[in-house]
Amino acid sequence: MKQLTKAEEQVMHILWNKKEALVKEVVEEFEEPRPAYTTVATVLKVLEKKGFADHKTIGNVHLFFPLVAKRDYTRVQFSTLLKDYFNGSFPRMATFFARENNLGIAELEEMMKMAAGELEKENQNRKR
Repeated sequence: MKQLTKAEEQVMHILWNKKEALVKEVVEEFEEPRPAYTTVATVLKVLEKKGFADHKTIGNVHLFFPLVAKRDYTRVQFSTLLKDYFNGSFPRMATFFARENNLGIAELEEMMKMAAGELEKENQNRKR
Protein backbone atom coordinates (compact mmCIF):
# COMPACT_ATOMS: atom_id res chain seq x y z
CA MET A 1 0.00 0.00 0.00
CA LYS A 2 1.36 3.40 -0.96
CA GLN A 3 2.22 6.05 1.61
CA LEU A 4 -0.01 9.14 1.73
CA THR A 5 1.15 12.72 2.19
CA LYS A 6 -0.21 14.74 5.11
CA ALA A 7 -2.68 16.53 2.79
CA GLU A 8 -3.83 13.23 1.30
CA GLU A 9 -4.34 11.76 4.77
CA GLN A 10 -6.38 14.79 5.82
CA VAL A 11 -8.69 14.36 2.84
CA MET A 12 -8.94 10.60 3.40
CA HIS A 13 -9.96 11.15 7.04
CA ILE A 14 -12.78 13.36 5.80
CA LEU A 15 -13.87 10.72 3.26
CA TRP A 16 -13.70 7.97 5.89
CA ASN A 17 -15.85 10.03 8.25
CA LYS A 18 -18.38 11.19 5.67
CA LYS A 19 -18.38 7.95 3.58
CA GLU A 20 -18.83 10.06 0.42
CA ALA A 21 -18.53 13.76 -0.33
CA LEU A 22 -18.42 16.40 -3.03
CA VAL A 23 -15.23 18.47 -3.32
CA LYS A 24 -17.10 21.42 -1.79
CA GLU A 25 -18.11 19.29 1.22
CA VAL A 26 -14.52 18.15 1.75
CA VAL A 27 -13.32 21.78 1.68
CA GLU A 28 -15.98 22.73 4.25
CA GLU A 29 -14.67 20.12 6.70
CA PHE A 30 -11.31 21.86 7.00
CA GLU A 31 -10.71 24.48 9.67
CA GLU A 32 -9.93 28.05 8.65
CA PRO A 33 -7.97 28.92 6.67
CA ARG A 34 -9.46 26.32 4.36
CA PRO A 35 -7.54 25.07 1.34
CA ALA A 36 -8.68 26.20 -2.10
CA TYR A 37 -11.32 24.15 -3.90
CA THR A 38 -8.86 23.41 -6.70
CA THR A 39 -6.26 22.16 -4.22
CA VAL A 40 -8.71 19.70 -2.68
CA ALA A 41 -9.88 18.61 -6.14
CA THR A 42 -6.26 17.93 -7.12
CA VAL A 43 -5.63 15.92 -3.94
CA LEU A 44 -8.75 13.85 -4.64
CA LYS A 45 -7.53 13.11 -8.17
CA VAL A 46 -4.17 11.99 -6.76
CA LEU A 47 -5.99 9.75 -4.28
CA GLU A 48 -7.86 8.20 -7.21
CA LYS A 49 -4.61 7.56 -9.07
CA LYS A 50 -3.12 5.93 -5.96
CA GLY A 51 -6.21 3.72 -5.63
CA PHE A 52 -7.43 5.17 -2.33
CA ALA A 53 -10.59 6.87 -3.60
CA ASP A 54 -12.95 6.89 -6.54
CA HIS A 55 -15.93 8.92 -7.65
CA LYS A 56 -19.28 8.60 -9.29
CA THR A 57 -20.61 11.34 -11.50
CA ILE A 58 -24.00 12.79 -10.62
CA GLY A 59 -25.07 15.38 -13.14
CA ASN A 60 -22.04 17.60 -13.51
CA VAL A 61 -20.43 16.92 -10.10
CA HIS A 62 -18.23 14.15 -8.74
CA LEU A 63 -19.16 12.36 -5.53
CA PHE A 64 -15.97 10.92 -4.01
CA PHE A 65 -15.76 7.87 -1.75
CA PRO A 66 -12.92 5.85 -0.17
CA LEU A 67 -11.77 2.58 -1.71
CA VAL A 68 -9.37 1.74 1.14
CA ALA A 69 -10.81 1.20 4.61
CA LYS A 70 -9.39 3.31 7.42
CA ARG A 71 -8.64 0.16 9.42
CA ASP A 72 -6.61 -1.32 6.56
CA TYR A 73 -4.58 1.86 6.09
CA THR A 74 -4.02 2.16 9.84
CA ARG A 75 -2.82 -1.45 10.05
CA VAL A 76 -0.24 -0.88 7.31
CA GLN A 77 0.96 2.41 8.81
CA PHE A 78 1.41 0.95 12.28
CA SER A 79 3.16 -2.12 10.90
CA THR A 80 5.56 0.18 9.04
CA LEU A 81 6.10 2.32 12.15
CA LEU A 82 6.75 -0.78 14.24
CA LYS A 83 9.22 -2.21 11.72
CA ASP A 84 11.06 1.00 10.83
CA TYR A 85 11.36 2.63 14.27
CA PHE A 86 11.13 -0.18 16.83
CA ASN A 87 12.79 -3.12 15.03
CA GLY A 88 9.44 -4.91 14.88
CA SER A 89 9.14 -4.99 18.68
CA PHE A 90 5.71 -4.10 20.01
CA PRO A 91 6.96 -3.99 23.62
CA ARG A 92 9.59 -1.40 22.58
CA MET A 93 6.92 0.68 20.87
CA ALA A 94 4.54 0.42 23.84
CA THR A 95 7.34 1.35 26.24
CA PHE A 96 8.23 4.35 24.10
CA PHE A 97 4.64 5.63 24.06
CA ALA A 98 4.18 4.92 27.77
CA ARG A 99 7.33 6.89 28.59
CA GLU A 100 6.54 9.74 26.18
CA ASN A 101 2.99 10.09 27.50
CA ASN A 102 3.94 9.62 31.15
CA LEU A 103 1.50 6.71 31.61
CA GLY A 104 1.01 5.26 35.06
CA ILE A 105 0.57 1.62 36.12
CA ALA A 106 -3.23 1.85 36.07
CA GLU A 107 -3.22 3.14 32.48
CA LEU A 108 -0.78 0.44 31.38
CA GLU A 109 -2.96 -2.24 33.01
CA GLU A 110 -6.00 -0.82 31.20
CA MET A 111 -4.09 -1.05 27.90
CA MET A 112 -3.28 -4.69 28.64
CA LYS A 113 -6.94 -5.48 29.40
CA MET A 114 -8.06 -3.81 26.17
CA ALA A 115 -5.44 -5.69 24.16
CA ALA A 116 -6.42 -9.00 25.75
CA GLY A 117 -10.08 -8.32 24.99
CA GLU A 118 -9.31 -7.52 21.36
CA LEU A 119 -7.21 -10.66 20.99
CA GLU A 120 -9.98 -12.77 22.50
CA LYS A 121 -12.53 -11.30 20.06
CA GLU A 122 -10.16 -11.95 17.17
CA ASN A 123 -9.66 -15.57 18.24
CA GLN A 124 -13.43 -16.11 18.54
CA ASN A 125 -13.99 -14.66 15.07
CA ARG A 126 -11.36 -17.00 13.59
CA LYS A 127 -13.04 -20.03 15.15
CA ARG A 128 -16.33 -19.21 13.41
